[in-house]
Amino acid sequence: MCDTEVMVVRATADDVSLECGGAVMLALASEKPAGAAAHEAFAQGTLVGKRYTDADERFEFLCTKGGKGSLAIDGVLLVVKQAKALPSSD
Repeated sequence: MCDTEVMVVRATADDVSLECGGAVMLALASEKPAGAAAHEAFAQGTLVGKRYTDADERFEFLCTKGGKGSLAIDGVLLVVKQAKALPSSD
């Protein structure tokens, strides 16, 4: 439904549905359905170079091409993974 492309960085063996814009993501070689549009609850967009993860950090995806849809697993939105704070060197 949009131009978002991701690379899997980490995933469990669970059978889940990776979605973007409220629709199941397709393989890279697949054709986009004509007239597809993001569901408004899943239209915050994805940013190239950002890593997206679920709350338990079981899955992690690197956005290689941004788009209008938001990433989700089984209808639950993924969030941008934050950088870990490094300890200060006193």
